[in-house]
Amino acid sequence: MPGKKLVLNEKWCKSCGICVEFCPKDVLKLENSKVQIQKEKDCIFCGLCELRCPDYAIYIAQTSED
Repeated sequence: MPGKKLVLNEKWCKSCGICVEFCPKDVLKLENSKVQIQKEKDCIFCGLCELRCPDYAIYIAQTSED
């Protein structure tokens, strides 16, 4: 059954913190001037981080579970 995963492309991320501010479940954290996925298990895949990121650095990917 396919699942979902939150992906952060660190090369594209400029650490603006917009995704952190819009996350309703506090999954993301800005620490040492870097965005980090702290509580991935709490992610509800609402897509607000993906929608608001000006650099397309964070997104929800489909995964296949074998």
